[in-house]
Amino acid sequence: MEYTGKPRRVRESNEFIFGIRAVIEAIKAGRDVENIYMQRGLSGSIILELKALLKGTDIPLHNVPVEKLNRMTTKNHQGVIAVISAIAFQKIEDIIPAIYEKGETPLVLILDGVTDVRNMGAIARTAACAGVHALVVPSKNSAQINADAIKTSAGALFSIPVCRHQNLHKTALFLQECGLQIVACTEKTSDLIYAPDYTLPTAIVMGSEDEGISNEIMRMANHLAKIPMQGEISSLNVSVSAGVILYEAIRQRTF
Repeated sequence: MEYTGKPRRVRESNEFIFGIRAVIEAIKAGRDVENIYMQRGLSGSIILELKALLKGTDIPLHNVPVEKLNRMTTKNHQGVIAVISAIAFQKIEDIIPAIYEKGETPLVLILDGVTDVRNMGAIARTAACAGVHALVVPSKNSAQINADAIKTSAGALFSIPVCRHQNLHKTALFLQECGLQIVACTEKTSDLIYAPDYTLPTAIVMGSEDEGISNEIMRMANHLAKIPMQGEISSLNVSVSAGVILYEAIRQRTF
């Protein structure tokens, strides 16, 4: 089920690019930038050029003290460091039409605020095994795709498309317009994960362990669904929860 519309960069660690002009040229060249760290208080025409360039992208910009940049590298960073992603990010707008064209029923996994890299890797591994077409993550408040995430995923992050978008609510609305139902996995409902019909085009949303799914997405979801709990501990790790609901979807699609 893998979408292969864009070549993948295969590395096992992230790279740094130092210097304002070097970062600008990397963005213009289409490099897959994970994050940009900029020294607080920087100004000037070249900084304005960089900020204007970033407005048309999903690249997160972090304003940080110079001490953080100095800890990242001892080289002359000029107040700007770009972290190049170990994978090539893709666009869900490109993937969904390709899935339909192949005659397949979309199954997408949205990760709303999952920030632990090992959880990210474990979820990606399960998603790849389950035949999920794509992972969707926010530009900010999301785990970095770094060496730890890739190792935990057993390389799955090189094979499953990862789509990064600034606004998950707008992305979820786009998926609904494309015919996908939104199923939010949450404890804030009495309906169990067995209720939705996953044989339909579906996007499953998993939230962070501390804050869960955002209210915006909860309000627009077609279904809220929870995993039944019968023991004394009332919650599962998000990567385990993702596996439980994904394999309910696969069970319905298989039998």
